[in-house]
Amino acid sequence: SQLSLCAAVMGALESRGVLRRMSDMLEMLMKRMDILARLENSTDFHKGDEARFPLDRFQPAAGLMERIQAIAQNVSDIAIKVDQILRNSLLNGKVMEGRRDQCEVPRDPKYPDCAGKVEWMRARWTSDPCYAFFGVDGTECSFLIYLSEVEWFCPPLPWRNQTVAVPSPPPPPRAQAAFRKDLARLLELIGTGKESLSFMKKRIRHLAQQWLRAARRLEQRLAGRQRDQKHILVHIGFLTEESGDVFSPRVLKGGPLGEMVQWADILAALFMLGHSLRVTVSLKELQSHLGVPPGRGNCPLTSPLPFDLIYTDYHGLQQMKQHMGLSFKKYRCRVRVIDTFGTEPAYNHEEYATLRGYRTNWGYWNLQPSQFMTMFPHTPDNSFMGFVSEELNQTERQLIKANKVSSMAVVYGKEASIWKGKEKFLAILNKYMEIHGTVYYETQRPPEVPAFVKNHGLLPQHEFQQLLRKAKLFIGFGFPYEGPAPLEAIANGCVFLQARFNPPHSSLNHEFFRGKPTSREATGTTVFQVSSQHPYAEDFIGKPHVWTVDYNNSEEFEAAIKTIMRTQVEPYLPYEYTCEGMLERIHAYIQHQDFCTTSSLPPSPKTKSPAMQSSPSPLALSPNSTHLVWSPSAGWAPQAWPPVASLQVWVSEPQHTCTETCRRHGLVCEPTFFRFLNKEEVFLQLSIACDSTEYEMNHLYPAVAENVRECYLQKEPLLFSCAGHNAKYRRLCPCRDFRQGQVALCRDCL
Repeated sequence: SQLSLCAAVMGALESRGVLRRMSDMLEMLMKRMDILARLENSTDFHKGDEARFPLDRFQPAAGLMERIQAIAQNVSDIAIKVDQILRNSLLNGKVMEGRRDQCEVPRDPKYPDCAGKVEWMRARWTSDPCYAFFGVDGTECSFLIYLSEVEWFCPPLPWRNQTVAVPSPPPPPRAQAAFRKDLARLLELIGTGKESLSFMKKRIRHLAQQWLRAARRLEQRLAGRQRDQKHILVHIGFLTEESGDVFSPRVLKGGPLGEMVQWADILAALFMLGHSLRVTVSLKELQSHLGVPPGRGNCPLTSPLPFDLIYTDYHGLQQMKQHMGLSFKKYRCRVRVIDTFGTEPAYNHEEYATLRGYRTNWGYWNLQPSQFMTMFPHTPDNSFMGFVSEELNQTERQLIKANKVSSMAVVYGKEASIWKGKEKFLAILNKYMEIHGTVYYETQRPPEVPAFVKNHGLLPQHEFQQLLRKAKLFIGFGFPYEGPAPLEAIANGCVFLQARFNPPHSSLNHEFFRGKPTSREATGTTVFQVSSQHPYAEDFIGKPHVWTVDYNNSEEFEAAIKTIMRTQVEPYLPYEYTCEGMLERIHAYIQHQDFCTTSSLPPSPKTKSPAMQSSPSPLALSPNSTHLVWSPSAGWAPQAWPPVASLQVWVSEPQHTCTETCRRHGLVCEPTFFRFLNKEEVFLQLSIACDSTEYEMNHLYPAVAENVRECYLQKEPLLFSCAGHNAKYRRLCPCRDFRQGQVALCRDCL
């Protein structure tokens, strides 16, 4: 800009003046030294002033004179060079100014949006101070400089100083991640000032020894395997003031703690794995760490993103999009979104969700579905993050067994509203068991809680755990959905009794689910639906630890209570919810999940060459001819994770999702494998006759409509989905094996 040019000229003039003054002073010093030297040779000087000026004061005078002369010459040379630079810069400035007045919008087919962006800048460049921050001053040239050097919509201007492409030296070797030996530094990183942060730090301290033991075990199993240390930003968006932070004030009043339990465990796991963390719970800190320029968020970041990974939630994702400008699109592949209920592909793809009516408050981000990380493994389309429950040692298990009270029940739910309308169930339960509650209240007992219930009020975690260790039954009344407490109860030797929802709860009949970006089982009329309060406990644990019954059937409900009282159960905790299980899972994700390498995506049908379409399939029929597997004679195996050796291709029945189809074969649906079976040849290999084959955008494809012999392949890779079914289609389903107790990982995934 003109101001910066003036500043440069003034700076140069000032520098030249300083150098000239230095030269003059050195010249004056030399003259005085010369006079002293002449006086030294005078006998009168020696005779009269010998006492005041000893001779040895002048012995080094000749050498000093030479050094001063050399300095003076250097200063003089520098002053001449500054003069030359100044003349050249003034001359170039005039040329540049002339060019600035003559800038024209280039017509380059490689930059089709350039003219439109310049037009926008003419009208709107003052709408955000960030443009002026990057040097935009209203001239055509400043627009083009910005759009070619800060953003990338216009070609570089030929008269701008272009840095010569010099081969950059290879990056230095990355620091290696080392398992940490204590959690003190993490507690400092989390900070203070919010009840939610205090709760998370208490949880981390309480589980510290379990994390340390788990880290030692995993370290031994990995046997010194190299792990690059990642720079990770953890931004907990729902705790920022800008998002309302409704959670912190309710921590001490019975509010939901599930999200904070999960975030505490994520922080502990990332830290114990040895990665470098930054933790933020404010928008200002987020902007500072990202390098957001001053303004309203329309410009890119001021420097390359300094983080390899960013863990955040939907609130944080929205904040990043608002403040990162074009950099959000560039770096969104590094984001991992902690998403309690999950986001299915049909809701994630903005265009498709809009066309099909799947738009919600939270979906349409166009991320890779595996970037969303859930609390429970209810949808294979997303990554299962999870949390941890406390493990018991042998002594604790024996104490629990000895102290269990077979006639004691604890009700799941800290808010009085959960108890409303449950008098009928409570009356039946009260016939057989002493009922305990942990409902929050300030002064008066909540009227929703019957008098025969022993209400302890809101308990600290340790005391709540002691209550569970005595109780035989932990009973849910339908809400909250999918929280951590049932797993904690089962881990402490309780039986969990919950209601079967008939019909399933969904966005059509329950306000809580409206706007959730998932159907759990997407269909033509997609709705979010769950069959019970805790589907994971129902599907992955089951009897004798979990009983799911129809509460509307009093006889079934009462019979279940009687049977539970007679049933002996041991404390049980699935491996995937132990500290070691969570460390193992997150380690595998960090090592292997890469959403920034475009080669991991399948080629678009539009760009596929005939040679690629006719390439032989690497799949082969299994020995019993029921499904396809990766052929041992394929001759190649892609750098895929999970490894392709775990792949099995099965065809679903009508009305079955791929999730259900794989589960029926003792497998898990693996959406990253869809790209290997999205080919015409696969239909032939499975003896499926196709009169026609079409590429279309549909979350149910690849699939076949058998009654009309029409086959469909997926046109949009972001829509590959394990969820979804339709009576018209049988779907091609990519399945894989899984580690015992760790459904997120295949047997060879570590």
